[in-house]
Amino acid sequence: MPAQPLPDFSTSVRLKYVKLGYQYLVNHFLTLLLIPMIATCVLELVRRGPEELISVYNSLDLDVIHILCSSFVIIFVLTVYYMSRPRPVYLVDYACFKPAPSCRVPFATFMEHTSMICEDPKSVQFQTRILERSGLGEETCLPPANHYIPPNPTMEAARAEAQLVIFSAIDDLIKKTGLQPKHIDILVVNCSLFSPTPSLSAMIVNKYKLRSNIKSFNLSGMGCSAGLLSIDLARDLLQVLPGSNALVISTEIITPNFYKGNRRDMLLPNCLFRMGAAAILLSNRRRDATRAKYRLLHVVRTHKGADDRAYRCVYQEEDSDGHCGISLSKDLMAIAGDALKSNITTIGPLVLPMSEQLLFFFTLVGRKLINPTLRPYIPDFKQAFEHFCIHAGGRAVIDELQKSLQLSAEHVEASRMTLHRFGNTSSSSLWYELNYIESKGRMKRGDRVWQIGFGSGFKCNSAVWKCLRTVKTPVDGPWAECIHRYPVDIPEIVKL
Repeated sequence: MPAQPLPDFSTSVRLKYVKLGYQYLVNHFLTLLLIPMIATCVLELVRRGPEELISVYNSLDLDVIHILCSSFVIIFVLTVYYMSRPRPVYLVDYACFKPAPSCRVPFATFMEHTSMICEDPKSVQFQTRILERSGLGEETCLPPANHYIPPNPTMEAARAEAQLVIFSAIDDLIKKTGLQPKHIDILVVNCSLFSPTPSLSAMIVNKYKLRSNIKSFNLSGMGCSAGLLSIDLARDLLQVLPGSNALVISTEIITPNFYKGNRRDMLLPNCLFRMGAAAILLSNRRRDATRAKYRLLHVVRTHKGADDRAYRCVYQEEDSDGHCGISLSKDLMAIAGDALKSNITTIGPLVLPMSEQLLFFFTLVGRKLINPTLRPYIPDFKQAFEHFCIHAGGRAVIDELQKSLQLSAEHVEASRMTLHRFGNTSSSSLWYELNYIESKGRMKRGDRVWQIGFGSGFKCNSAVWKCLRTVKTPVDGPWAECIHRYPVDIPEIVKL
């Protein structure tokens, strides 16, 4: 009689409940410890009766001076704590730019234009293969200047795109929040590859006639993770400027960055990047807490620029023919994984429950002292977050993070669908993903959201938000007219 195979204990239902029990016990250890102690004290007080308690109180030699001094010390300590604690930063609301249908670039249109612009058939075939495996859909959009044959990347066209995407997002945000431009105290704009003079922040000040004493900043050259850098900068400013609000603009201007050469590592951005922008309103005003959607809990920044490979893995340069473009290194995914590892090492202790931190610590000690070949424990970040917004930089980026963080298909759904519908919109992609989650009716009060961005330099940045109120559907935004069609099945290869 053949031997019966052993059951797969890793998928055992009983083992699952053992793990759940362990997590509950560790995460609620103090509560489980204090409840019996409090119950014992209450029972003891009831047993003694009111007469004995009164006699004990009368026997205490209470001096008025001691009582006043003690009260003063308590009030002083509470005042110092209240004044020194960080000011809460609220996300009142945000808006994303929705391109017009006239900007749509179906696969057939993109490849037809590419074949007419590019003289090398091998480069056309390469871009065809990239597009087939990119995860992009048929509704992504490019700015009007890129629809010309050849494209028309003039300064005037680039400014026109900037005005279109930025002003549209700000107008939608003003409509949502009732914000008056004269009440904006801080303005932070990030756009990596288009940095004109006057700056984009000055363009916004001029358009909306903002105050002359506004604190305005324009960040450039910081890649797709610059959106969270802008959030971090606005947060720091809100800590020192009480009763203020901040307008953050995240975008990337595509018009001047179309690569006309034949280097394969510089052709990738042509296939992936599309137009988009987001406008975010932050506030530290207490009265905004009642209408705000989210509260900012943490921002963690990781910069790997000290390493030469990391520094050059996303690099703007000219090819041998003098065509300027962005080269993407073959080491990009490995470098992104290393940056993510450093980032989650920092953010883990801030967000993970104690049960996960103990398992990670014990595994680390075991590898160091007992068995170096012991498999490292990967913390379960699903215990810390309900929603994940992973930068929609490409299918490979999403696949790698899903595997590394052991996420389900639903956890990365927002990222995949954003890449499919809007393409890689650079730093603003995280906000299209957040809007997708809201539009699906999945955002509930108390839910925690983890935004993860990657960018040139090389940087990995994280932001953690807590939802303050359940977001009801339908949600106004870029997904309003198409959310009923999503999620869609995205095949590994779309034959063109």
